[in-house]
Amino acid sequence: MAVRLGGRLAARRAFALDFARERAHGHFFLFIPVFLGVGAALWFAAASDPSPLLLGPLAFVTFWPAWRLRHREDWTALAAGGAFLVPIGMLLAAGESRRLDTVILDAPVTSEIAGRVLSRESDEKGAIRYRIALEATRDPVLKRMPKTVTLLARSRHAPVAIGGGIKGRARLNPPSGPALAGLNDFAFDAYFAGNGAVGYFYSRPETFPVPQAHMTDRIRQEIATWRNNLTEHIRGRIGGDAGAIAAALVTAEQRAIDPETVEALRQAGLAHVLAISGLNMVLAAGTFLVGARGLMAAIPGFAERYPARKIAAAGALVMVTLYILVSGGAISAVRSWIMICVMLVAVLFGRSAISLRNVAISAILILAVTPSAVTNPGFQMSYAATLGLVAGYAAWRERPIRRENRGGPLRLFGGALGRFLGGLLLSSLIGGVATLIYSIGHFHRIPAYGLAGNLLAMPVIGAIVMPFGLIAVLLMPFGLDAIPFAIMGKGIEWMIAFSTWVAGWKGEIVTGRIPPLAFLLIGMGGGLVCILRTRLRHVGTLLVLSGIGVALWPGGRPTPEVLVSEDGRLVAILSAEATATNRARPPAFIYDQWRRALRLADLAKPDMRKTAGLMLENEAKVDADPQERPRRKADRQKAKAALTSAIDTSRKTGGFVCEAKAFCAAVSPSGWRIVTIEDTAFLGIACDGADLVVAPFALRLDACRSGARLVTARHLRRTGALEIQPAGGTASSALSNADFTAAVETLRRPWSRHRTYDWRTESFEPEAEDQL
Repeated sequence: MAVRLGGRLAARRAFALDFARERAHGHFFLFIPVFLGVGAALWFAAASDPSPLLLGPLAFVTFWPAWRLRHREDWTALAAGGAFLVPIGMLLAAGESRRLDTVILDAPVTSEIAGRVLSRESDEKGAIRYRIALEATRDPVLKRMPKTVTLLARSRHAPVAIGGGIKGRARLNPPSGPALAGLNDFAFDAYFAGNGAVGYFYSRPETFPVPQAHMTDRIRQEIATWRNNLTEHIRGRIGGDAGAIAAALVTAEQRAIDPETVEALRQAGLAHVLAISGLNMVLAAGTFLVGARGLMAAIPGFAERYPARKIAAAGALVMVTLYILVSGGAISAVRSWIMICVMLVAVLFGRSAISLRNVAISAILILAVTPSAVTNPGFQMSYAATLGLVAGYAAWRERPIRRENRGGPLRLFGGALGRFLGGLLLSSLIGGVATLIYSIGHFHRIPAYGLAGNLLAMPVIGAIVMPFGLIAVLLMPFGLDAIPFAIMGKGIEWMIAFSTWVAGWKGEIVTGRIPPLAFLLIGMGGGLVCILRTRLRHVGTLLVLSGIGVALWPGGRPTPEVLVSEDGRLVAILSAEATATNRARPPAFIYDQWRRALRLADLAKPDMRKTAGLMLENEAKVDADPQERPRRKADRQKAKAALTSAIDTSRKTGGFVCEAKAFCAAVSPSGWRIVTIEDTAFLGIACDGADLVVAPFALRLDACRSGARLVTARHLRRTGALEIQPAGGTASSALSNADFTAAVETLRRPWSRHRTYDWRTESFEPEAEDQL
């Protein structure tokens, strides 16, 4: 008994001593952004908006204990600080949501729009994507008009100037929700980006005069114009994919890059190069620092009289600030800019430039202004990589010093070149491991040969692409940028060649969807391993191992049997042998997300038929708006026979059998008869012969009279995409026993509430308990 008691006391003392050491290192400060981020994440994950009337008093009550205990060296100081900072993070998230108050379009509509161009981007085919501040709509007039929309103009036309007026007939759509439950919600991203609708112009847009904007808007327009002109200048100097990537490295405009090149970079683990992130900022700032100090050192007596290092740091501070202005302001870029600014200011004051404290300061500033960044994959991956690299650098710097071996016959690799290659290998390995869980959690895939791709391409990027890109931009005002841009372009061509070679190894690993608990445990555990120095960091190791165990546990979320897209136009039936769809070419944007999240089998295309005489009158245009089509009638006898034949054939093949411009039919592994219709004339026939009917039209019907389950665009507007699986994982031929999982989990949040708006009554409908 005494031995056990002594052991407990010793453990407590060791635990308290480790806490005291962490406090002495100042690591409690590093938990401030962690608690703020947890609070913001809790607010965004709630089913409805938590009341600020409760959060405010909670933060007020917990402030005094946190303040009184702030100097304690044990766990109570950390717990009290967390109890105060978590509600503060929730309040910051609530404030950002209330401040933006983005109006999201409630339903697809075609309208004449007029507005002011805020920015524009061109793709490799010459199409231009405009970001427009809407000022008016007509035919029809939108009662809930979004403030900002993004529209694509495919027709050849002279680009409308940034700040100029633009008008034309356009198709507007609400931002899409998640492709599956738990995947990225694009409506959420659009809400916090201030974008209320997406769509396209039917023909070339026209321009018209608009009054001069306010001072703030004029400044933004000048920056957007500067960014656009810089992008076009770089593409003109280099050309091709190399020019498009060069422009992306400077201004973050990626639309002109060929999709095949982007996919090759992604499979080679080099997609991070395209984002304005820490890599780009560090290379640009480092190149400027080294170059400026070298120039000043070349001037006789200058370095002895003046603080060359601080002057170079001040110049780099100005340079990275100009860089962020033309880079579009992505989260990863802002994070990198704040952190590098903190580091450069530390250099100006003679402090350590690289530290976890600087990382924490940048995170606090970002979360204070844009708490929604905590849900952004770029933010998470950026900070995970930075934490890992800074922690690895600190561990390497504090390692026990040993006498260096000269290397014998391998002396070359033991010197500067060896240190460079070793540092590149180690930094690529640390960055890859640190961001691994986020690649799996958000994108459901990892590049197996990403390390090889980085080892091949990063020397070219660090030694040629970024330095000569910086030199070219600095020489641009003098017209001397042709040669540096040519060298930069050649380096990018080598990078593309390396990435294409590595991508040809076919090393992409599709991981599938993992449980959210596993993602949280591994992410939190990895953060603790990086932040802490004492034995307490092994708590993080235990969390990581627990998360891996949860991810590998066989009893996870069951694989659905049927998938229905948010617009109802794509339906898939899943089996171990194949994935059958009702479209020969499923939309890549949706299907690729399904494929990676669920690790789908090979695609089985539908059996397309065209039986004559299914309609009693001449066929009209099927892709038109159903409300504008003339009412047509189906030949019930022939259509019923065709449907019966299609279902019988599907029982044997397992795939969809489609009658062109009429319907598609299939039988799921559980025996459910599923029919998707392309024309409302076949609705009654489909209801009579199916268990589930999917109609991508906004019909007034809520159910089939025959008892079959009916899913229409009105249903999907509230639920988003659907996953259907047998209840309890047990196959049953009765669809009534199936579980329907909606991608949109709640309609009471600001980014999903638009789904309940009824333009006829100009009000929001209450959320139904059963959305189907």
